[in-house]
Amino acid sequence: MAIAIVGTLDTKGTEVGYLRDLLRVAGVDTLLLDAGSLGAPSIAADVTREQVFKAAGTSLKAIQQAADRGQAVTLAAQGAAKIVKRLHEEGRIQGVLGLGGSAGTTIGTAAMRVLPYGVPKVMVSTLASGQVQHYVGVRDICMIHSVTDICGLNRFTRRILANAAGAMVGMVQAKPIVMNEDKPLIAATMFGVTTPCVEAARKQVEEAGYEVLVFHATGTGGRTMEAMIVDGLIAGVLDVTTTELADELVGGILSAGRDRLTAAAIRGVPQVISLGALDMVNFGPVDSVPKKFEGRRFYQHNANVTLMRTTPEENDRLGKEIAEKASAAQGPTSIVMPLKGISAIDREGGPFWWPEADAALFQSIRNWVGPWVQLIEVDRHINDPDVARIAAETVLAMVHSI
Repeated sequence: MAIAIVGTLDTKGTEVGYLRDLLRVAGVDTLLLDAGSLGAPSIAADVTREQVFKAAGTSLKAIQQAADRGQAVTLAAQGAAKIVKRLHEEGRIQGVLGLGGSAGTTIGTAAMRVLPYGVPKVMVSTLASGQVQHYVGVRDICMIHSVTDICGLNRFTRRILANAAGAMVGMVQAKPIVMNEDKPLIAATMFGVTTPCVEAARKQVEEAGYEVLVFHATGTGGRTMEAMIVDGLIAGVLDVTTTELADELVGGILSAGRDRLTAAAIRGVPQVISLGALDMVNFGPVDSVPKKFEGRRFYQHNANVTLMRTTPEENDRLGKEIAEKASAAQGPTSIVMPLKGISAIDREGGPFWWPEADAALFQSIRNWVGPWVQLIEVDRHINDPDVARIAAETVLAMVHSI
């Protein structure tokens, strides 16, 4: 098998050729995919630009006649993704290496995002030191900052591209890790303020013969979990920490989008939902909090994280959203409500202790949830061992019943 190198061979042909030669010297076969559309390619491709645009449902001639660079990049990304996915399914490639600026990064990472987790993916990009969420998505893509623009070979680009090639060689030639993949996967969500609950539940579920994937509920974590559920990888869900819903509703920085808490419902995957950290909305440093929230209750978690307490009105809306999404589920669903607080700082005497706000959340769920959803009210704090035990026992019972 080979490593697919994705690049625009008209503008980045020299650099792609350098990567190809480094990989070949290391004993790794390569397959060059040309995603360019402007000038003539400076080196020969194994997958031509004509093939790339044909895979996207158009032609190189049509792209050149349109002279729309944005359209060319979009369609090149679509075509490259389709071809790379097919090549991997046919067993012809075992990893993808890309390089480029904004266009090259868009195309290269699009080809990487269609590949399964664990397949080596390395992107050398001029944009890697900034916001890369759009490019990485929920996949395991390694982004390497090019430091300088990728324009010719010099003392910086040679070393950085050599490092990228070395990283790829190391990934594909590393001794395979022996993994027990027979255990069904249970997904769980966690925040620092719900760690005791999730850790205790995880241990109980693992002792029952399952493997637990814990996702940090930071927006990306929730999206990744939802994507894995959609992909059919997850047997059950311990959604202890649904805090991302509060960020989406109120305008915090850790939203997982409107589709959070929908994948398990649609696919009929057994799920236990709890209310972890719905008492808070997340922002960055204090000066990053929008002015419209002046006068609200805040807690400085650290220099880079400012938490804002959700209000009774916001909790009423969150309760309705959770109840409606749970009630629409196609599979077994339970909601575990810890009545003595929903985060480490939401307990009597804590900075976010606000019984009226929590009561609004609980009552809204009671009002809107369907009778076919199991509602488990526990007169304990979320981090009390009883809550973890009940959540674990409930998801295990559900998964066993399928």
